[in-house]
Formats: sequence, structure tokens, C-alpha cells
Amino acid sequence: MPLVPLQQILAKARSDGYAVGYFEAWDACSLESVLTAAEEESAPVILGFGAMMVDGEWLDSGGVEVLGVIGRSYAARSSVDVALIFNEAHSLDQARRGIDAGFNAVMIDTHSWPTEDAIVAVEELCRAAHQLGVAVEGELGSPAEATASGVDHSHASLTDPDEAARFVEQTGVDCLAVSVGNVHIMMNQEASIDMERLRSIHERVDVPLVIHGGTSFPRSAVGAAIAQGVAKFNVGTVLKHEFWSGLETAVRSADTHPDVHQLLGSHKDSDVMRIAQERMTAKVRSLIRQYGGSGRQMTAPELAAR
Repeated sequence: MPLVPLQQILAKARSDGYAVGYFEAWDACSLESVLTAAEEESAPVILGFGAMMVDGEWLDSGGVEVLGVIGRSYAARSSVDVALIFNEAHSLDQARRGIDAGFNAVMIDTHSWPTEDAIVAVEELCRAAHQLGVAVEGELGSPAEATASGVDHSHASLTDPDEAARFVEQTGVDCLAVSVGNVHIMMNQEASIDMERLRSIHERVDVPLVIHGGTSFPRSAVGAAIAQGVAKFNVGTVLKHEFWSGLETAVRSADTHPDVHQLLGSHKDSDVMRIAQERMTAKVRSLIRQYGGSGRQMTAPELAAR
């Protein structure tokens, strides 16, 4: 199926009262896990890859293009609506290369940038992207980040509703990631969400809102967040943990003298990567249900009329 504009996927989610997950992948195996989950749940999904944790030199030496080829290949065979995002590019140049590589949505990681610098770069990206029908996600504010010793708030800043309105108006972004108490990379506890701040942002901003740090976003707050304009949740950390757990279990249970051809690359039940994928797919399916996305894929008549 051809890529579907991110704006269209998010607009349908907003009108129908659910949210769509961007379940961050890092290679073909993890991307396949996400797409399998979306197809099994008959749910639209945002496929893609994130740059935040990836070596910049690898990305700049052709990695962006490699990820684009992988993403487009899986999107083309999808039976559900798919957008493809290059998430949190290190620079404006990387985001531009994401567009050239075939992503139909891009984002620059500006959470630590001065606001005015971010506005200039994101506005320039929007001009280039929109000419080619590519969506741009912006962000304003910086979520705290979990570390081994606790939660680091030293560089965190909450999104100011008035600044959010100015940012959207000046840049022309298609959706906006906000900081309302959500925390990056936190696994073992839930974040404390400022729902009043989220409501104030929603009242001032007319584009779909995005929550990063979906791993620790409280399940009990999902419905309220959707009611306040959130149409997209970004999830990454818990998916890597699930994949790793499945991989670790499979490797540890292997024979002392394993048949490596069965364990690697066979795509059979014995393949350790397939076992890891199944763990990740199960988690993605549970999150899709949590966000209300199951069964939201358009029917054949709806698709024909689109």
C-alpha cells in the first residue's frame, strides 16, 4: 500500500477519538515486528526509525538512506495505512536527507536548542518538506530523562502554551510534541502528567499533539490525553527491552552446540530473531489497543472513496 500522509492518519485519529502509535524501530527485524502488530490489530500505524540513539557518523555515511529503503519496502507491502517518519534527526541536513530517502514525515531533535534557533530550522524544514508533500513534526519543551540513578530534570522544560501557539504559527509544523511531565527512557515507574497544561496547549494549538516518552506514560491518562488533542504516542524504550528479553531467553535456551543455521536467518520458529520479534509484536499490539487504534483501518469502500 502506498504511504499515507501523516496529516491524514492523525486527522482521522482526532476525529474518531483515538491515537496512533509511532513504535520506534532500529532495523528490519524490529520494523517487521511493528508492522505485524498493526496488521494483526487492523490498525493504522506510524512506522519509522529514530536518530537520537544512533551514531551520527553512521547516519551521515549512508545510514539515513539505508533506513529509508527498509522503511519504504515494508510500507509498500502493508495492508494497513502507514506513514513513515525519520524521527529526531540530529540536524536540519539529516532531516532533508530523510526526505530525499523517501520518508514522508521528518523531525529534527531540537529539544535542547534555543527556541528561536529551533523556529528558524523547523520553518526552513517545513518549507522544503511541504513542497514535496512531506509532513514535519516539531517539538517545544524538553521532557526529563531517566538515568541509572533516577530522573534527570536538569535540562527539562515544560511546554508553555502561548509559546506553543507562536511556534506552530511561525514554523507551520503539522503536529507538535509537547513536554507536560512525560519522561524519556523511563521503564519502572509512571510519569506524572500535567493535564491542565496539556489542556491549555490544546486550547491554543490547532495541530495534533504528540507525546514522546510513551513507555512511562500512565495508562490511566491515555484517554484524557486523547481528549486534549494528543493523536500520536511515541514509544521506544519498552520495545527494545521486550526485543532484548526475547532474544536473551532464546539464546540462553539454545543447545551447547547449536545449529546456527536454524537459530539465525532461518525465519523459522527456532530463529532467535523471530522469537525476539514475537515479544516485541505482542507489546506493540497491547499498546495499539491501549490507544484505541484496533480495528480503525479503513474498509475497502472507504479506501476507494479516499
